[in-house]
Amino acid sequence: MNREQRIAGFLTEHGYDPAEATPLAQDASFRRYLRLHGSARAAILMDAPPPEDVRPFLRIARHLADIGLSVPTIWAANEAAGLLIEEDLGDDLFPALLAPDPIRSEASSPILVTPIPVPPVQDMPASATLFAAAVDVLVAIQRAAPPFGLPAWGAAEMTQTALGTLFDWWWPAAFGTPAPDQARREVRDALAEMLTPVADGPRGFVHRDFFAGNLLWLPDRTGLRRVGVIDFQGAAIGHPAYDLVSLLQDARRDIPETIERDAIARYLAQRPEIDPGRFRAAYAACAAQRHLRVACQWVRLAVRDHRPGYLVFGPRTWALLHRALTHPAVTPLAAALDRWIPAAIRANPPGLSA
Repeated sequence: MNREQRIAGFLTEHGYDPAEATPLAQDASFRRYLRLHGSARAAILMDAPPPEDVRPFLRIARHLADIGLSVPTIWAANEAAGLLIEEDLGDDLFPALLAPDPIRSEASSPILVTPIPVPPVQDMPASATLFAAAVDVLVAIQRAAPPFGLPAWGAAEMTQTALGTLFDWWWPAAFGTPAPDQARREVRDALAEMLTPVADGPRGFVHRDFFAGNLLWLPDRTGLRRVGVIDFQGAAIGHPAYDLVSLLQDARRDIPETIERDAIARYLAQRPEIDPGRFRAAYAACAAQRHLRVACQWVRLAVRDHRPGYLVFGPRTWALLHRALTHPAVTPLAAALDRWIPAAIRANPPGLSA
């Protein structure tokens, strides 16, 4: 039995017509999503073939639902096959409600199977409202005791992942040769030093991709449940600043600095136990690590996975890294990059295009 036959049997067993399933957006993972029809209950199929594993998604979905958040209810699951039928939370992803980039909006990106429907302007909540609601959800997630057994997302893991995308993928594509061992050592040591505020700071549940594309607006619900949260299967234990950076310094869309400033203030007002100065240092360090890793990850997706459409986000990601490198807490990484990768060449490698 091939994959499509297995999916058809799974859908038929649970009352959905395989012939009427329509594809939804595909992101950087190898999972895919289909909107299901033919039943009174609106649903989405998650198709996550091995080596993808749906069990973390199921476990974390239960955890987030238990603390009162809106996550997709699971209607049916075949864990071994990597197939889930889950609640359809609708089309109001945050990107559809935020002011689109007229040149490089996600709605016109070749990455997506179908465009994001854009609602009428009069039905769109203010961007500040969306980000304030997302901050409140993030605080609720971080205040709750995390589920047992989540992997670590600390300074060591953050260092290794950034080194991997930079030196295994971006560097060879940019220079045509392997990176010198000395460059690896100096950037590794700089990342480790820069991430000291992360290593020494508070730890808790980290979604790891808490950004607009994984949040939905559910105006018919109240309180924290107005924000739907998806794609949380990569959750880990790390510093609370990481998810706030993901939300407010988004590689895929411009977030006004006024919204970022107000959202950080809103977050810190709800977390009085956190030292603001240390938090802001960790926030800057998380920003630099994330933007370096992600800017080079676009190259990996293009070269290894033959998905060059993500390179369209490269200029914004490198610009965010440039901004992050100006913070005093990021001085060690800034110095190492200035030695090995001057600012003038921090960009998508020549010869690669979306």
